[in-house]
Amino acid sequence: MKRYEGLFILNTTAREEGIKDAIDKVSAEITAQGGRVETVQKMDKRTFMRVANKKHSSGFYVNVIFETLPGSLAGLRSRFALNEEIFRVLFTEAPAPKAAAAVAKAN
Repeated sequence: MKRYEGLFILNTTAREEGIKDAIDKVSAEITAQGGRVETVQKMDKRTFMRVANKKHSSGFYVNVIFETLPGSLAGLRSRFALNEEIFRVLFTEAPAPKAAAAVAKAN
C-alpha cells in the first residue's frame, strides 16, 4: 500500500451544509476501493481565479490523506469524475508521517 494525498474541490453552489455528506462519500469511496483514510483536513471555501461557468464561481477545498494500492487510483479517478459534487481531484504521493520518519532515522 502506498500513501497518497488527495486534494478535492467540492461543489458548494447550493448547499454549504452538504459538505460533510460529500466528504463522507469521498471517504466511503476510498474505503470501497480497498483503501484506508488516514486524515481529512477541511479547508475553506475559495473563489476560483478563472471562472468557466458563472454558475460555479467557488468551491470548498478538502485535503484527504489515505493509503491504497497504486492500481486503484485510476478507479478512484473515474469514480470521482462521475460524482457531480466534485469539481476537481488531484492525487499526489504523500510523504511519510513525521513521527514515523523520525523513528526510522533513529534506528
